[in-house]
Amino acid sequence: MKRRSRDYKSAIKPVWCAGCGDYAVLTAVQRSLAGLDIPPENVVTVSGIGCSGRLSHYMNTYSLHGTHGRAVPTAVGIKAARPDLTVLTVGGDGDGLGIGGGHIPHAARKNADITYLLIDNRVYGLTKGQASPTTPPGETTKTSPYGVYEDTLSAVPIFLAYDASFVARGTTADITELQDIVTSAIRHRGMSIVCILTMCRTFKLRDSLWDRTTFTPLAPGHDRRDKLAALELAYSTEPVYTGVFYQVNKPTLEERLQADTRKAESDTDGRPTPVEDLLKSFI
Repeated sequence: MKRRSRDYKSAIKPVWCAGCGDYAVLTAVQRSLAGLDIPPENVVTVSGIGCSGRLSHYMNTYSLHGTHGRAVPTAVGIKAARPDLTVLTVGGDGDGLGIGGGHIPHAARKNADITYLLIDNRVYGLTKGQASPTTPPGETTKTSPYGVYEDTLSAVPIFLAYDASFVARGTTADITELQDIVTSAIRHRGMSIVCILTMCRTFKLRDSLWDRTTFTPLAPGHDRRDKLAALELAYSTEPVYTGVFYQVNKPTLEERLQADTRKAESDTDGRPTPVEDLLKSFI
């Protein structure tokens, strides 16, 4: 019998604030997995720190709530060890673009077959409303009482520059489109990054009260292989485009590792190399 979204719901009740966009992300992910009919026991959900980090608790999958900024490398390690599993990674704008930002380019260049959902509400919500790497300049927060004086990081152009093989943007204002994007990201073989725009209901920013009219889906004829066109569209603010900006096929980390394994086995005629010989090779 085909699986349903409830098959991916854990027994733990979500405790996000009422109206939080994370509920929409959770629903979209569960619906996507049901549509793909992936057995829950074949899925691993890794999350970082922040409100979004709780998402792994609410998934009826194997899950790991990791440390601040370390969700991506943990997910890469899981996929390298168990390439047969579907690996989902969830983090916020602070977790992913702040302390964890340095991990993303290296996961992208490895092209690990993981799906990374970066939920961007442009503020540190769990720690009570400090400015994040995506907080707009001029906004007053707990850590910027006179207004943010730093420039905002533009997530999608950054991911395109890192050459991730799948880059998309969705929003919690349109859960149907978000589900479609997440489904495409999971299907893609390689590093998939989906930036999900939302807002914090508790620590609201002045310009965070978005609705559907703020966003425009990419044109059906958009060439996903054209990175320059993708960059131009990604920088647009009026409107803010949603959809899959970039998608190319190239060897994944798992395929590259397997190729190295076969080469190593051929060099030794398939026989295990004694530890003593390995140690001597470093002398």
